[in-house]
Amino acid sequence: MTEPTALTAFTAHQLLAAYEKGELSPVEAARAVLDRAEEIQPTLNAFVSIDREGALDQARAAEERWRRREPQGLLDGVPVTVKDLLLTRGTPTLRGSYSISAQGSWDEDSPSVARLREHGAVLVGKTTTPEFGWKGVTDSPRFGITRNPHDPTRTSGGSSGGSAAAVAAGAGPLSVGTDGGGSVRIPASFCGVFGMKPTYGRIPLYPSSPFGTLAHAGPMTRDAADAALMLDVMAGEADHRDWSQSPVTDDGVRSGLNDGVRGLRIAYSPTLGGQVNVHPEVAARVRDAVSALVSLGAYVEEADPDFADPVEAFHTLWFSGAARVAQGLNREQREALDPGLREIVGAGARMSALDYLAAVDARMELGRRMGAFHRTYDVLVTPTLPVTAFEAGAEVPRSLGMRRWTGWTPFTYPFNLTQQPAASVPCGTDAAGLPVGVQLVAARHRDALVLRVAQALYGAGVAGA
Repeated sequence: MTEPTALTAFTAHQLLAAYEKGELSPVEAARAVLDRAEEIQPTLNAFVSIDREGALDQARAAEERWRRREPQGLLDGVPVTVKDLLLTRGTPTLRGSYSISAQGSWDEDSPSVARLREHGAVLVGKTTTPEFGWKGVTDSPRFGITRNPHDPTRTSGGSSGGSAAAVAAGAGPLSVGTDGGGSVRIPASFCGVFGMKPTYGRIPLYPSSPFGTLAHAGPMTRDAADAALMLDVMAGEADHRDWSQSPVTDDGVRSGLNDGVRGLRIAYSPTLGGQVNVHPEVAARVRDAVSALVSLGAYVEEADPDFADPVEAFHTLWFSGAARVAQGLNREQREALDPGLREIVGAGARMSALDYLAAVDARMELGRRMGAFHRTYDVLVTPTLPVTAFEAGAEVPRSLGMRRWTGWTPFTYPFNLTQQPAASVPCGTDAAGLPVGVQLVAARHRDALVLRVAQALYGAGVAGA
């Protein structure tokens, strides 16, 4: 892969500063990003659709507003991509599935997309997802395999793999992903970008996910500062379509972003108490990030949260959600599903209401344990994943003998069960040049703290693939 140009490597903050000074036009930025998206698409397959005409129309309107010194909101003229699970007005949302028809009016935005549009963001295109976002890599029967910008023979991760690949490759500085078991953080780690799952309910979701309250929308960006800006935009207004949205009672996550980590109590859990086999190169890069936090004045202690792997409870909730996805499909549509999805649909259909409620009980207990843990520690640090990106087109690394994607994501899905804010920060590469991510987790509603620690890592020069 060719590297992004200087312009397509700009962050949102850099673009906005250039617009303010009159050094750059939103139309110039949009053209550069669109050209880059079209350049990478044959190799990476990060996009379902690219809206050149629509994006340039939006960019021209933004250019005129900046000319008048009247920008519209906080992201006027900044190119943004949207994962193809989120409704986007004027564009079909196909969710990687042959079971969805592209016909229809497509006249509604999901809440996060609506907020971005209201703030003047330029919507470049829709990014790929596995079918209905069901797994931790990105390939689907309808749109094929999405690949990693650092090595196109490797997976981008998933399920927000198209978004991560687009941001990493220079096809827009911002993307909206979704995360039901790690689906923002997994591809962020594999592609070397920043990805955050905020506290459940901070960003409203509509339509509701079939995976219920495991699912979050979140920003995928080149750094923590852009993510904070994007998160404040997407969470900045109540949306009546999501009754589970939490009211935002703080000053926004940008408040205190640069306050540093001095005096914070940080728990470093390299293996969740010996439960996870982490590749040595991943472990080394994460230790480097932890050492940086110590040098910045944080109190760091090696400590493990008190829980056993909750994968069975997660599977019950996840597989039940998959069964719900397929409930209205006919036989022909079911046969056209991703084979792995079809398997978990069958497993979910065999589960009872009592099975589901037992998983809810396990989830509540996990939340209690993490609540107690955070009475002692402000932030938990773990690897985002125990491995770097493996071969594209596979659900699991072929060398590890696993069955499902949850086998190699034990650091991510627990915090969907607990609804805590969690982010993946790039912290270097392995010997093959593949990115490594470090995960930061805080108590519910302490989203600003996660971003503050991430910002400190960027400031220290640790963050970056």
